[in-house]
Parts: sequence; C-alpha cells; structure tokens
Amino acid sequence: PLVATEMTRCIQCTRCVRFTADIAGTYELGGMYRGENLQIGTYDGKPLTTELSGNVIDVCPVGALTNKVFQFRARPWELTARESLGYHDAMGSNLFLHVRRGEVLRTVPRDNEAVNECWLSDRDRYSHQGLYAADRATRPLRKIDGQWQEVSWADGLAAAADILNSNRGDALGVLAHPATSNEEGALLARLADGLGSGNLDHRIGNRDFSDAAVAEPFAVPLAQIEQADVIVVLGSNLRHELPLLHARIRKARMQRQARVYSINPVDFDFAFDQAGKQIVAPSGFAAALADAALREAVQGAAGRAVLIVGALVENHPQAAALRAAARDFAAATGAALCRVPQGANAVGLTKLGVLPSARDVAGMFAEPRSAYVLYGIEPGLDFADAGAARAALGAAKVVAFSQFACASTRDVADVILPIGALPEIDATLTNLDGVEQLARAAGKLPDQAREGWRVLRALGGELQLAGFDFTDLAGLRAGVQPRSVSLRGSAQGAAAGEGIEVAATPAIYRTDAVVRRAPALQAHPLNDAPAIRLHPEHAAQLGVAAGQVVKVGNAVGNATLPVVLDPRVAAGVAWIESGHGATAPIGAGRVTVVAA
Repeated sequence: PLVATEMTRCIQCTRCVRFTADIAGTYELGGMYRGENLQIGTYDGKPLTTELSGNVIDVCPVGALTNKVFQFRARPWELTARESLGYHDAMGSNLFLHVRRGEVLRTVPRDNEAVNECWLSDRDRYSHQGLYAADRATRPLRKIDGQWQEVSWADGLAAAADILNSNRGDALGVLAHPATSNEEGALLARLADGLGSGNLDHRIGNRDFSDAAVAEPFAVPLAQIEQADVIVVLGSNLRHELPLLHARIRKARMQRQARVYSINPVDFDFAFDQAGKQIVAPSGFAAALADAALREAVQGAAGRAVLIVGALVENHPQAAALRAAARDFAAATGAALCRVPQGANAVGLTKLGVLPSARDVAGMFAEPRSAYVLYGIEPGLDFADAGAARAALGAAKVVAFSQFACASTRDVADVILPIGALPEIDATLTNLDGVEQLARAAGKLPDQAREGWRVLRALGGELQLAGFDFTDLAGLRAGVQPRSVSLRGSAQGAAAGEGIEVAATPAIYRTDAVVRRAPALQAHPLNDAPAIRLHPEHAAQLGVAAGQVVKVGNAVGNATLPVVLDPRVAAGVAWIESGHGATAPIGAGRVTVVAA
C-alpha cells in the first residue's frame, strides 16, 4: 500500500528480500518461479505490511521499488532537502524532508547511528501527507454569536488576550501536546507564570498522577540496548509504539542471541523469538514481575539487562503501582529501567517545567477551570479521558493554538489561532535518550498560519507579560533555561467501574492529529478499524460472537463496537486501540460488555 513496483527494472539483487528478512523480520518478500521467470514479490500475493516497508525503497538500487505517495509528483532534482525529525514517537528519528516550492513531497531517513541508524518507520516517512488535510487551520478564527468567523491576527490575538486577562491565576488551565517543541514549551511555561497559573501540564495521555511521575531519559542509551544480554518488555506493543526500537531488539536477538522476555495483556506480534512471555491482564503485571524464574534469568545478566516499560503501564489507571513494581524489579535484578516517554518531546517539556505546581490535567478536568489554553491538541482524541475533557472545556472559555480546525476543536474553542507543525518550523525536540535535536523549517506555513513561538510572543506582548521581549528565535533560545517544578501527587487512580479489564494500546497510525490525516497510512492494513478484541473462550462466556456489535461502557463513557475474537488476548481482558473516535469514550480501567 505504500510501495509502488516497476519490476521491469528489477535486477534481482534481493536487497529488499534481505531487508524484510534480516531487519524487519517479517520474511514477506522472496523469489518466485525459476530462471528467466524469477520474480521478486510477496509469497502469497498479500500487500507488504511491515511497519518499516518504506525502507525497501531506500535499499533498491534501480528504482524497481518506489514511494507510492511521491510517485509522479516531482523530479528528484526539483527538490530541496531540509533536516528534520520524526515527531510521532519519543525516538526522534533523524530524517530529511524533500520540498518543492514550499510543499513537503517526500521524507527519507537521515543517518544517525545513535538513534535510527539508516532506517525510518512508515509512520514518520508518510505522515507529511497529513499536513495538507482539508481541515488545516490557516486563518485565525473566532466564535461570534455561536458562529465561526475568520478574523485578522490582531483581532484574534485581542480576543485571546481578553479571555486570558479575564481568567488569570487559578481560573486558568494551560494544556500542551507532548510533541510541542522546547521553544514553544518554554513560552507556555512563561505564559502560565505571567498569568499566575500553576495549572500547566503536557501529560495529557496519563490517567494516574498519584506518584507525580514524569518522563525520564532511558537509563541506557538507545544504541546500547542492542548490546544487552537480557531485555524485558513490560506493557508495550513495542512494534507499533517504537518500531525502530523493536528493530534494535530484533538485532540484539538475532546477532547476539539476547534473551527477550515480555509481560503483556496480548501476545503481540514481535518479529523475534522470545525466551519467555507472560500474557496477563495489566493488573497482573506486578505479580508477573515478581516471578522468581524471570528475576533469576535477569539477575544472571546483571549490568547487561534492560527493562522497557511501555504505554500500557504509563497510561494505566493504576500506573503508579505498576511503575513502583517496575522500579522494584530493576533494583532487585540490576536491570536498567527504560520508561518510554509518552510523547515526542515529553522529556524536553519535563526539563523545561511544563508541569503543574497546582493542578495536573486530571485535576483541571475534575475541578473545571473557567478558561483553558490548548496547544497543539485535538481535544476529541488526544486526552486520556475524552468525556471529562469535553465536559470541562465545553463549559469554559478556550483559546486553541492548533494546526487543525477540526470538529472537536471547534466544539470547545472560542478562538483558534493557526500554528505550524514541526515540518514547517525551526525547533528542537529532546528524545528518549535526553538528547536535544534540531529540526529545520521545510514546508511553507499554510496561508496565515504562523510559527507557534511567534504567536505566543505576540500574545505575551499583548498581555504585557515579562519574558516576551525577544525579537527572534535566537533571542528566545538564549533565554531558555531548565525550570524546576515541585510536583505533588494527586488522588490515587481508580479502576473505572466493574467488569472486564481494558488493555488500551495506541493504534500505530492514530497517534496524533497529523498521522490521523495521512491518507496512505489510514488506508494501510495495520490501521485496524475500531473494535473490542476478546479471547474466544472469554467471548463465549459473555455470550457474544465474532462480528457482533456490543455496548461497551464504564463510569467514564460508553461506546458501541464490533467484537473481534483473538486468541492472543489474555482471558478476562478486552483489548482496544486508542486514537479512534469510536473507542475514545471508554478510556481504560474496567468495562461491561452487553449485546447492542
């Protein structure tokens, strides 16, 4: 679906075959027929579905495999290459954006052995399509008498300033997407400080704040994980969450015979053999980590063991207890603890203090504020608790800095200020190793959209706040310093209702607003339709069948979803993928399932 073929060019070098076998581990390509009839293709006629499929384009020396999205759009010599970064996961893959007359037409990997080597995930390679979606925010918008009207930047900023001036201090909440750049994050922290608000947070996907956890750099550099002797994956569909980290672990397994163990609620499809796996509900993760045999296996490799903790733990309603169990396991076994940051720049925003001194995101919704600033957020899909977010935002005044004027933003906002996405701005992001990396502006900002830092500077000037008197990006960066925030834990997270335990994983091509709008990725077979997946025996106990539409609900919300029977799912677990409008209402915790 993402790779076009022109097999009359093929010289049967088998580089693509070796890539899918050795690097991706999917063994999807091979030679069929014999002699002069030999053809390279998928054995069974199915599409190439690996999450790394675009790399076969790069390794093909003759152009027999080409980029289907870029095909016939431009000649290579018409393009200008700009250095940029992947911003859909915390790895921060290095890449080049190829641009013609301000339009991003192609994305290719940029070599960095410490991060992505020479590879690129399909999510980073094809997501640029989403920049040109029909609902892109291109001009300032203001809701007047319930109707959206285009206004000038002066009017838009004045309207935003009026809202913020009227709701200073504790009445204001400021929420940022965890892929927000360091420069924009620093200004959001200054804005909150200047307005006297301690309600500032970027941890919009988290559900349990009782341990005041924040994103941390990996305890072992990314490039050294493949040197580990034992790797334990806890609560992560790693292949979808961090495709290139999954590839590194496969490399460790294949080249160094590293032993890999996993603890998950679903027997996820990893492209390597595992020395052991425990398929249990998330509530059983702590007990699984206490398993004597697992601890003994890891202790035998003291100093060369790694524990990777993924989204299923970090975003669980009882995440604090699971994180504590992971820390205890690491301390007892000597394993290096690597918690996957939930957002492309979660580590950077943590360092810059885009964190609450008063209410966290859950607190801002449990005790609604009278006004909010939303930065780079699609409110209908990005929040962990979509129902609580909608209720709180819908009753408040909202200033939205957004790349998209989507329906959910229009529903809750009073002013929409259009800002650039990462491929359109100069910015820095801090990856999961804690390394700050630079992205250069490539694509042209659409119509009247502006760089986020410029808009924040103008708004800070309108409000006459301190710290907004710089004149350019260099001046802004010169004043950016780490900011310490004294975090306090909030109320202990609780399971939502009674019933079946939910395992909610991020859908690979529904992770953020830009990816959701990339047509090629949305048409990809890995982008499954929203559903509730149950073990066949468990479904039989519930009296539901494959394809049947059921009502799924808890105290947070309700959804209507089709049933998919999947023997990989642990008994007593309902597996859903987040990022879909259909699954957003139910969040995580526990749910009841009844026939619709």
